Amino acid sequence: MGRDRTSQASGQDSIISIIGPGMRVIGDCETEGSIRIEGEVRGAVRAGKAVVIGRDGLVQGDVHTQDAVVSGTVLGSVIAVSRLELQATSRIDGDIQARRLQLEEGAVLNGSVQMKDVPEATPRGATPPVKGT
Repeated sequence: MGRDRTSQASGQDSIISIIGPGMRVIGDCETEGSIRIEGEVRGAVRAGKAVVIGRDGLVQGDVHTQDAVVSGTVLGSVIAVSRLELQATSRIDGDIQARRLQLEEGAVLNGSVQMKDVPEATPRGATPPVKGT
């Protein structure tokens, strides 16, 4: 028996947007799912689920997401609501806010680090959820 690929359970969480090698995006990128960046983004990146920046990936702007794995370069702040992993080839020139941080030997970080609970990533124009209702 095959899985029903149209079920609501998979929804937006299973969508992965890809900025491929050699591709340049000028402007902000937003998704409710995940985004993988192997090329270049000149603007803010917001993802409800995850951001993965490959070894040759470059973001010139802020990153706000649930989970992030960085192997490339970010020239801006990084806010990870849950977890941020900086791999050995990563370079961050900006401040970091994350609940949990994994930093591999060789990663370069030029900025301040705050490890605390961070507000959820909410797409611009959307109303953040009201707590206690």
